[in-house]
Amino acid sequence: MNRKRPFNFVRWFADTGWRHLVGIALVVVAVFPLLYVLSASLNPGGSLVGSNALFSTIDPQNYVALFTNPDQPFALWFLNSMVIGAVTGVCTVFLGAMAAYAFSRMRFRGRRIGLLSLMLIQMFPQFLAVVAIFLLLSAISDVFPALGLGSQLGLILVYLGGALGVNTYLMYGFFNTVPVSIDEAAKLDGASHAQIFFSIILRLVAPILAVVGLLSFIASTGEYVIASVVLTDPSSQTLAVGLYTFVSQQFSNNWSIFAAGAVLAALPVVALFLALQKYIVGGLTAGSVK
Repeated sequence: MNRKRPFNFVRWFADTGWRHLVGIALVVVAVFPLLYVLSASLNPGGSLVGSNALFSTIDPQNYVALFTNPDQPFALWFLNSMVIGAVTGVCTVFLGAMAAYAFSRMRFRGRRIGLLSLMLIQMFPQFLAVVAIFLLLSAISDVFPALGLGSQLGLILVYLGGALGVNTYLMYGFFNTVPVSIDEAAKLDGASHAQIFFSIILRLVAPILAVVGLLSFIASTGEYVIASVVLTDPSSQTLAVGLYTFVSQQFSNNWSIFAAGAVLAALPVVALFLALQKYIVGGLTAGSVK
C-alpha cells in the first residue's frame, strides 16, 4: 500500500503554485479598471480624482443625468449604436460566409491570389482611408443624400467595405473542417450550391458565424474615428462619438457621466458575449486545424 507523501510547499509551488499566483495577478489587473470605472460612474463629483477611493460614494445621479439632457441624447445614441452594430454584424457574417464558402468549395482561377489579397489588404487599418471616405461621401451627398455624410446607412456601407479580409479567412479555415462528402451527397440528391449553403453549411458552421458576428458588433459599436467623420448630426451619432462630448469641452468635462455612459454601453456587448459564449471557443479554435 502506497503511503501518501506529506505536503511539501516548495514542491507544490514549483509545480502549480506559481500558476495560481499568476492567475490571481492577471484577474486583479483585468478587474481593477472595471471596478474603477463603475466606482467613478457612481460618484457625482464629476472628476476621476474623487474616485480614487473605490465606492466611497454611491449615487445613481450620473445615470439619471444621461437621460435628462436633451442636448446630449444618450438614449438615441444608444439606439443608433445598437442598430448600426446589429446591421453591420449581420451583413458582415452574410458576406463573409458567402465568400468563405466560395473559396472553400469552389476551384477557380485567382482563388489563391484572392485569399492572399484579402489578408494583405487587412494589414492597413480602415481609418487610414478617412480622407478618401470623407471626400467620397461628400460627393455622394450631392447626388444621393441617403448615402452621404450624416447618413447612418453610409456609415454601415463604409464598415461593410472592410467586412471581408480576416473574417473571410477565419471562416474559410472553419469551412474547410466541414467534410466535402456532405456537399457531394447533397448534390447527388439534386441540391444546388445555394441550397447546400443555406440549408446545410450555415447550420454546421454556426460557431464561427457567432464569433464573427460578435467581433463585428463590438468593432462597429466602439469605432470612433470614421463614425465621427461620417456622422455630423448629433441625433444620428453613435455612443462612441456622443460620449466624447461629455469630456471634450474645455471647461465642463464630466468624467463621472462619461463613466456611467461607458458602463451602460458595455452592457449589450457583455450580454451578447454571454449569449454566444458556447460558440466562441469552438469558433476561434476549430478553424485552425487545417
